[in-house]
Amino acid sequence: MQVLSATQRTLSISTPAGDVVLSRLRSVYVPAYQALLVADVHLGKAATFRSLGVPVPAGTTSGNLQNLSEAVAQFNPQHVYILGDLFHAKAALNPALLAEFQQWRSAHATLELHLIVGNHDSKAGMPPAMLNIQLHAEPHALGGFALCHHPQAAAGSFSIAGHVHPVCRIQGKGRDTARLPCFVQTANSLLMPAFGEFTGGHVVQVTPGQQLVVVV
Repeated sequence: MQVLSATQRTLSISTPAGDVVLSRLRSVYVPAYQALLVADVHLGKAATFRSLGVPVPAGTTSGNLQNLSEAVAQFNPQHVYILGDLFHAKAALNPALLAEFQQWRSAHATLELHLIVGNHDSKAGMPPAMLNIQLHAEPHALGGFALCHHPQAAAGSFSIAGHVHPVCRIQGKGRDTARLPCFVQTANSLLMPAFGEFTGGHVVQVTPGQQLVVVV
């Protein structure tokens, strides 16, 4: 197990398709293609819950977009690929959220923004044309990488996916435990943690051949 923290913000790993850089900002940078990857942003999830009468805090969209700006500033990519689930549901595509996203998009107008369509995207509806987002079905080839939403094998490619929202349970002293987002690497795949702040997580059990990189 390796750790990404305030002192070690990035970790370079080798894959059969080339080197990638894992970031503490729950993102991946692919230097050969100047591409930043994030997964499961789930914009508007909190707003969707509030529309159903569930009292959850506001401000997660602003936080997610600020984190995305930070990740972009860290690597200065030409492309940003969102590996599925940009918006959480139809209720997320409301005028206030779209205006906030449009403001972010205008501030990053030179970025080529791509969306690998995930299950929540299919239900929420495709992003408005004003956001200038290129849409791709999975798996989407980026050289020797297969960019996916759902984890899957891709013959002859190294697969990078999201969807699962992996977290690792760390046992402390006594009954103290922490659930921390993590990357899960195998010989032919990389599973990314959810980028969004209000997404929950699925505890993964380490199996032979897997390597965890935990985000602290």
